[in-house]
Amino acid sequence: MKKKVIVVGAGLAGVEATYYLINHGIEVELYEQRPIKNTGAHHTSYFAELVCSNSLKSNNLDNACGLLKEEMRHMGSITMEVAYETQVPAGNALSVDRDLFAKRITDKLLESPLVHFHNEEFSSIEEDAYIIVATGPLSSQNIIDKLQQMTNDQMFSFFDACAPIIEKDSIDFNKAYFKSRYEQGDNSYINCAMNEEEYKIFYNELINAELAKLHDFDKKYFEGCMPIEAMAKRGEKTLRYGPLKPMGLRRTPEDRPFAVVQLRQDNVVGSLYNMVGFQTNLTYAEQKRVFSLIPGLENAKFVRYGLMHRNTYICAPKHLNKDLSLKKFNNIFIAGQLSGVEGYVESAATGIIAGINVLRRINELEETLPPINTMIGALLNYLSVCSPSNFAPMNANYGILKREEKLELSYEALESLDKWLGDNNV
Repeated sequence: MKKKVIVVGAGLAGVEATYYLINHGIEVELYEQRPIKNTGAHHTSYFAELVCSNSLKSNNLDNACGLLKEEMRHMGSITMEVAYETQVPAGNALSVDRDLFAKRITDKLLESPLVHFHNEEFSSIEEDAYIIVATGPLSSQNIIDKLQQMTNDQMFSFFDACAPIIEKDSIDFNKAYFKSRYEQGDNSYINCAMNEEEYKIFYNELINAELAKLHDFDKKYFEGCMPIEAMAKRGEKTLRYGPLKPMGLRRTPEDRPFAVVQLRQDNVVGSLYNMVGFQTNLTYAEQKRVFSLIPGLENAKFVRYGLMHRNTYICAPKHLNKDLSLKKFNNIFIAGQLSGVEGYVESAATGIIAGINVLRRINELEETLPPINTMIGALLNYLSVCSPSNFAPMNANYGILKREEKLELSYEALESLDKWLGDNNV
């Protein structure tokens, strides 16, 4: 009987799988190559480092990601547990101090005697073990090569990007102001408003700015994390209906801002803020030049510039069983963004599902999956039934649940999830 469990990758999916298994008395050999072998996008040695944004999106139950987070809480998620311990103000969203969040998750796992940590690149596939591959969108070439060999197929990929982070003390508050959109009950965001002339100058410089060179990648973007300059090139009005939307952000009732740039708190002490929606592939020099045209950011000090990176994923409907195991090697499970979901919360959720089904294999039980009317169940169903020729990464959304009454649907989903958890002793 295969009882040894190996988790490869200590990102969100990997830590969720590990946490679930050790909470059920299973020892885990956890492999993480950072910082010995870095990715170019990570900045620390901590587990579950948030590379792009520090936001886990909306907390509202009538929001698709809000529902998914609530489902994860019901499943005992370490991501949700620690996110609330390290939360920073962000209106209706759940945002965290990214360093504190990652450090606490790292400490929680390493203090468990059931976690045997290997700070090295995983290199061998063992037939007498259950292996959860959760190496994320920045998987090493070694892992990509092994998966391509095992599936006899090429991996897919697209571009992802992260936004710059700025020192709060370098922002000019004679121009910038605190406010959350539509009076959400707090003033969590810093806002930098532009008039029409300021916006047009910024826009023209943005679309003509120099881009960093991209090597060996196909220029394919994910819509949910498109570089600000690529979005801008779709048309002059695009940003004003997207991340620079001015609605609900007047400084005074008399103000009529033409566009508004928002910055979200990035750490607990409030000394760092990230530029919301400003994922970018501009060169560092151009980021400094162009973003300093934004009123209030003329003298901004950037502690981290934005950058782009490759996101790799498998063709799930072609190669994965419903329980996230490989069809050709069913002792190997794929979790996280590598499985074809997109987003922090979605990736973490698949880690829990992989952990659940590895435990069931160990206990010689059949696979079990959340009901299809739950958000996690719908995501797993998408991975299974989507046409391989049209497959693309998927965020949590109500469209895959096929209904309109969002809040009612969310209550029904949580009721179904709790019944599934109880019926399967999960």
